[in-house]
Amino acid sequence: MLAILSPAKTLDYETPLKTKLNSQPIYGRESNQLIKTLRTFEPFEVASLMKISDKLADLNHKRYVEWRNKPAESKTRPAALAFKGDVYQGLEAESFNDSDLKFAQRHLRILSGLYGLLRPLDVIQPYRLEMGTKLKTSKGQNLYDYWGKKLTTGLNEALKESKEDTLVNLASNEYFGAIQPKLLKGSLLNIGFKEKRNGQLKFVSFSAKKARGLMAKFIIKERLKKPNDLKNFDLEDYKFNKKFSSELDWTFSR
Repeated sequence: MLAILSPAKTLDYETPLKTKLNSQPIYGRESNQLIKTLRTFEPFEVASLMKISDKLADLNHKRYVEWRNKPAESKTRPAALAFKGDVYQGLEAESFNDSDLKFAQRHLRILSGLYGLLRPLDVIQPYRLEMGTKLKTSKGQNLYDYWGKKLTTGLNEALKESKEDTLVNLASNEYFGAIQPKLLKGSLLNIGFKEKRNGQLKFVSFSAKKARGLMAKFIIKERLKKPNDLKNFDLEDYKFNKKFSSELDWTFSR
């Protein structure tokens, strides 16, 4: 199996790293081109483009200015250890040993507006660029146009290299929208999470985000390679819900 996650807006570049393992992003050239475009924006234009506060716009404008094609090691961090949002609270990559990280490197990918497709150990610089951002480039009106088929091709290559034929979708709709399912060379397994509220099963955003990370951690810690093994997922009281699942759309509830 190969699982995909969304990135996070919150970053951590302060906590000491417990590993020296790292790798370089696959689409560095494409990222550099996006940075060149973003550097043409003034802070107030960044705020308007991303619909963020002036303070956050100033921070990210500074990041674009300070970006380097070949950054110093001290300015980067492996992606799985840099992101610190709800998903990554569930993933808990900081608890992984080197063996876990090596398994994750083969079986997990993180979609990114700026980097396209990241392996867990790919080192990244601090940034903010959500996939849904309507950033115009020479390739189109937004980042979906910019990345085109490239991310799907990258996933197909990863599936081939790992000799896997199932892509486990643990990403948000915004990020999965950058993938073209009809071009995938393998089965697509969509995973959803719900919990009981007032007697009914409902989607709860925060809980679902964390659960995506929890399932990715479960795959890595248990060294899972077969989709059916996912049905044993039971972290934080989740259980496979057969009633609300179909062949390639599985629901886990609690």
